[in-house]
Amino acid sequence: MSKTISEHISAPMGDSKVIVTNQDGINDKLLEIVNKHLQHAFQKPVQAHTQQAFDEVNDLVQNFTGDIILDACCGVGQSTRLLAKQNPDALVIGVDKSANRLERNVEEHFSVNLNGVNNYRLIRADLNDFYRLVKAANWPVKQHFILYPNPWPKAKHIQRRWHGSAVFPQIIQTGQRIELRSNWRLYLEEFLAASEVAGRTGKISQLTVTQPLTPFEAKFTASQQTCWQLIIE
Repeated sequence: MSKTISEHISAPMGDSKVIVTNQDGINDKLLEIVNKHLQHAFQKPVQAHTQQAFDEVNDLVQNFTGDIILDACCGVGQSTRLLAKQNPDALVIGVDKSANRLERNVEEHFSVNLNGVNNYRLIRADLNDFYRLVKAANWPVKQHFILYPNPWPKAKHIQRRWHGSAVFPQIIQTGQRIELRSNWRLYLEEFLAASEVAGRTGKISQLTVTQPLTPFEAKFTASQQTCWQLIIE
């Protein structure tokens, strides 16, 4: 899931391949991995560029009186901008590790008018570090979105999925409401199973897409693939 927005725009909509995996169901090692991460703190040093990026936005977040919305892995920031338009009284923070994606001007390709929408910030940072800083600073996140994360469908890559990562304990504690979307239902089933181990539960449902939040959502819908959402309240 590393395509640029120009590739999403120029590529024929409707040519997305169906995810292929060698798993028959939830990964056998998932619960063991989650329990290990819940019991042992993630000790990797925070990278300097992520600390700097966090510091630059932290004061803004801490002094904001409205709702805080976190858009993780925001890519080109389409979802961040659309969420900001849909929630004009909120501050939406979009985070992605790629400067190339974040620096692309994509408003001209949107089907909605985003003129005057400025209640958002796009941050380049490593989310493995950023999530820990958010938790340590006790950000009052109202809504937390993780939209179409890289599925890493091979069973051996379970720890590259967010629910199998060492930062999962911070992820699951971020936000009164967490929403994930994916065209791979098993990803959401695994995330839900991991969440339940951490003391939170939710519900998976089929998503009816009327206005795609991300280029991936648009492409999956055009490919007639089913999109799913997991809501954790």
